[in-house]
Amino acid sequence: MPTDKAQSWVYCEEFVPEDDVLRRARERADQLGCTPVLPGTGAALQVLAAASRARAVVEIGTGAGVSALYLLRGMPADGVLTTIDVEVENQRAAKEAFAEEGVRPTRTRTISGRALDVLPRLTDGAYDLVLVDADKVSYPAYVEQAVRLLRSGGVLAVDNALWHDRVADPARRDETTTVVREVGRTVRDDARLISTLLPSGDGLLVAVRR
Repeated sequence: MPTDKAQSWVYCEEFVPEDDVLRRARERADQLGCTPVLPGTGAALQVLAAASRARAVVEIGTGAGVSALYLLRGMPADGVLTTIDVEVENQRAAKEAFAEEGVRPTRTRTISGRALDVLPRLTDGAYDLVLVDADKVSYPAYVEQAVRLLRSGGVLAVDNALWHDRVADPARRDETTTVVREVGRTVRDDARLISTLLPSGDGLLVAVRR
């Protein structure tokens, strides 16, 4: 990456500064070994939630609650976030972050379990935004479920869409990179979706359901 481009990326990542609640959530993520969304991605998610007036949101991969905080900040006051994670400890940390933020308990629904067991039980076309940010090898199945869950005009967001800058390099053919690259192409070529790939954070693939 040219120096000026790298400098611009850092500038964008720091453009919307994070507060103490987010910083503490990141510290919990470090302690748990989670990898939260980067600040630029978080800010983008907040804008997407606000622009779509997302009242019903599904998050696949709770982590320590960093991305959830951004989503909740963008959602209307009566919006409800359903967040799924296989690790109970992660959700316990996320609930700490929600409490610090002053989020009413009725605004979050934390479900512990495998996302591919939980998602099929959620209602078709009932959600305004779905964030995919969990096990990368399962991304194709997550995205398939996410598109089913979205209403017309609903937003799909897929984190790590550039996967540590490996996706853009065709010589990188390890399993995770290949899966993430293929997911990007699948979303891009899906006639039901209007998509773009944002270079925020580690890459944010965004699509709107027609």
